[in-house]
Amino acid sequence: MYFSYGLSLLSRGLSKPIRKTTQPIWSSLSKSLVLSSQRRIPEFNSFVSRTNTCGELRSSHLGQDVTLCGWIQYRRQNIFLVLRDFHGLIQVVIPQDEKMPTGEIEVKVKTAELLNSCKKLPFEIKDFVKKTEALRLQYRYLDLRSFQMQYNLRLRSQMVMKMREYLCNLHGFVDIETPTLFKKTPGGAKEFVVASREPGKFYSLPQSPQQFKQLLMIGGLDRYFQVARCYRDEGSRPDRQPEFTQVDIEMSFVDQTGIQSLIEGLLQYSWPSDKDAVVVPFPSMTFAEALAIYGTDKPDTRFGLKIVDISDVFRNTGIGFLQDTLSKPQGTVKAICIPEGAKYLKRKDFESIRKFSVDHFNQEVLPIFLKGSKNQNSSVAKFIMEEQRLELVKLMEIQEEDVVLLTAGEHKKACSLLGKLRLECADLLEARGVVLRDPALFSFLWVVDFPLFLPKEENPRELESAHHPFTAPHPNDIHLLYTEPEKVRGQHYDLVLNGSEIGGGSIRIHNAELQHFILTTLLKEDVKLLSHLLQALDYGAPPHGGIALGLDRLMCLITGAPSIRDVIAFPKSFRGHDLMSNAPDYVPPEELKPYHIQVSWPADSEAAKSSLHHLHNPES
Repeated sequence: MYFSYGLSLLSRGLSKPIRKTTQPIWSSLSKSLVLSSQRRIPEFNSFVSRTNTCGELRSSHLGQDVTLCGWIQYRRQNIFLVLRDFHGLIQVVIPQDEKMPTGEIEVKVKTAELLNSCKKLPFEIKDFVKKTEALRLQYRYLDLRSFQMQYNLRLRSQMVMKMREYLCNLHGFVDIETPTLFKKTPGGAKEFVVASREPGKFYSLPQSPQQFKQLLMIGGLDRYFQVARCYRDEGSRPDRQPEFTQVDIEMSFVDQTGIQSLIEGLLQYSWPSDKDAVVVPFPSMTFAEALAIYGTDKPDTRFGLKIVDISDVFRNTGIGFLQDTLSKPQGTVKAICIPEGAKYLKRKDFESIRKFSVDHFNQEVLPIFLKGSKNQNSSVAKFIMEEQRLELVKLMEIQEEDVVLLTAGEHKKACSLLGKLRLECADLLEARGVVLRDPALFSFLWVVDFPLFLPKEENPRELESAHHPFTAPHPNDIHLLYTEPEKVRGQHYDLVLNGSEIGGGSIRIHNAELQHFILTTLLKEDVKLLSHLLQALDYGAPPHGGIALGLDRLMCLITGAPSIRDVIAFPKSFRGHDLMSNAPDYVPPEELKPYHIQVSWPADSEAAKSSLHHLHNPES
């Protein structure tokens, strides 16, 4: 809709809001969208036919002629209209509505031109109207009109711009695009393949620009960054995308501390002004500490429920299965204390917890009530001696109505199980009104000193990279590479925010001989796939390291969105489908011939029947 207007005051008595109203998120965003070098509000009305956006008009504009463009949000009798654009709402010949920031004025129409008509919408463009995600993705171009999606995408744009400014203008980084068509990389996630016209030869879409950014350091660029598109063929993952975006960074002559300081400054500089300021430096924790205390390498440190090793309490116990566990080399007894668990958790919750533990970890978890209600106590509780009970109460700071979840087993397995239950119990408690995790709190944490290698699941006698095969070993552990490689720590670091990994990086191997040894002797990889990188390392490669921040995940956490799909303009469904365009789609056999590809369908495949029908009836 296109309007030319004059403005007039409704009435002196209603020229100011009667009560203070909350400023909409889209209005506060527009005020924070500034070019920080001049601290100037961006000009939203340059190069277009409008003179103002719908959300910016105030009493200070009285008497001006303005031109507005937007969608009709509400209409009554074709006279009273509310016009909407990305910036907000404006009332057009309608009684004052104090809920709008523009409510102290009205717009009197001089001329109006209907630029386009709109058929009945599949859903209303209102944030409070419930829509299924499938419907939102099918009509994504309509869903993007919502104020929440406008806020999310504009905030994302603002943060990326600030990141570019911080890296390029303040710290001399060079923004360089790297190829999307590459070749297969050993290790890591599965890659998408792209056919070429040469028989039997395929490109791969890169999981990250890892090799290219190392080659850029060898090429003397010194400081590289890129807002990079990356691809992983990970199948159906509920909150993953087959294509995603990373803020990719690499530096020469840097160590772990330098990378961490850079990222802390980057986030502090680009952080939204409507959120609490980022406090640096971020706390740091080793991988071993994170596993022992939180049961995971990406702990949510906004709340407690920490894992406690209570092995010493039961060192001389008469309880049989605890004795058996503690007699083994890696055997431990671990526990977490659920505050007021007896009050908030029901019998069915404890049954569900025990079932989960057996089904997923093949391990028992016992609820123990040491104070207050003991109606749901496990049979083991009666064998705990008074001395042991008092020691547990003191060690775990147990209060009235608290519940202890106890498990016994191998250290890593026991910690991992309790780490899962810690989050599950937090969900249960919060569902019943207990506040554990402040949604307005952003708790950053560096996790460092990861193992360089892990045993392969399918063959534990063989090793695979815990991060990727280019991560440098810890300087103090290099001698172990040749004797006990499974004990070597890597110079790998992850950045965690509220229990989600938002970044990961490492100091790289810059010595060709060491890289060759790790690839061939320890990882049993085919070095032919990496001959170009090994050759480049031999030409005086500088020490270098880097990191990649997951932009989608970061924005999801900052905006409080329920899914990363809510901070991506055109995301795929959790099955990797584009519900708007129906991608991926079938390709006619004649179009596959230049690529020397022929589809082999299973005999009873529904996909084959659908493909044939589609090819013969393209309009159906």
